[in-house]
Amino acid sequence: MMIAGGGTGGHLFPGIAIAEAFLKKDRENEVLFVGTDRGLEKRVLKELGYSLETLDIEGIKGRSWKRSMQAAFKIPGSMMQAYTIISKYSPDVVIGVGGYASGPAVLTAHFMGIKTAIAEQNALPGVTNRILSKFVDKIFLSFPDRGQWFPEARSMVTGNPIRASFAADQNMPEKKEEEPFQILIFGGSQGAHAINMAVLAAAAELEIFREKLKFVHQTGEKDVQEIRDAYKDLNMNAEVQPFIMDMAKAYREADLIICRAGATSVAEITAMGKVAIFVPFPFAINDHQTKNAEILVHAKAAIMIPEKDLSGRHLADTIERLIGHPAIIEDMSKRSNALGNFRAADDVADACIKMAQGATLHGVSLTN
Repeated sequence: MMIAGGGTGGHLFPGIAIAEAFLKKDRENEVLFVGTDRGLEKRVLKELGYSLETLDIEGIKGRSWKRSMQAAFKIPGSMMQAYTIISKYSPDVVIGVGGYASGPAVLTAHFMGIKTAIAEQNALPGVTNRILSKFVDKIFLSFPDRGQWFPEARSMVTGNPIRASFAADQNMPEKKEEEPFQILIFGGSQGAHAINMAVLAAAAELEIFREKLKFVHQTGEKDVQEIRDAYKDLNMNAEVQPFIMDMAKAYREADLIICRAGATSVAEITAMGKVAIFVPFPFAINDHQTKNAEILVHAKAAIMIPEKDLSGRHLADTIERLIGHPAIIEDMSKRSNALGNFRAADDVADACIKMAQGATLHGVSLTN
């Protein structure tokens, strides 16, 4: 299997989940990732022991006219690079998981007569996957589409693939009364400055709870030192890292999560039955992060604060209310867990194997 895409954790981690499930099916199975030099994949995949080939490709949408033209001129060259990689590796199936490298790799594989698929994490699909859907053999969806964007005959609703470490029963011991209330903060793999600053302002408002709180904060590279210094000045119990590699462990130990509302984060949070305060990225295409968060908010499984309403005082009040009412957290946790999907990665891997073996699947939904 060749898995193409990445750039951000929202694209990369579902790909890793699919790879895990695919390799588990047969010890002889092999996986190659195709990404870019600039994406998160170069750092993460090496640590996990996966092979990576890279394409020289950039995004087009959301850039200046000049940058968009420069990026467009790279497409033919990236397809030639993809052709070379595919010819050398000879995959049975190529799946695009989103990100810059997904388009050239999947499209080239299609024209080479190889079985292809895409995985769409969001309720509102991106432009690349809308284009690729015209060519691929299978489309894996996190949310029902009902033919709005993708052809039903080739679509399969699986949910968003999550890594095995998030889905497994970890048999965590019950939290002891003397242990601090732990808050995990992250803004995606690159961090989120607005969330970082708001959490610091909230921490200053929560000094009365200093002995009861612990912050575990993924800041991104740019803010890491400033955030470390600020927690130190506040004399707050905090672990600050630019990037947390073992995010599953951080989730398990958290009592509350403050984060963006990317589809992968939502899937991981519900799989582990965690309570989140979502601050959707306001510039996400078609505001899809708000729509992701609304699914949990409507189920009373999460809280959402739009970034325009985000302040230290507002965030501190929300945290204080949750600390003071453990029954609310318990109820939200149960509602969150009820929305979790543990089978997505296995379902995608199984469908890819059948597809590569020549089986045809039509309009199948694998959700409950």
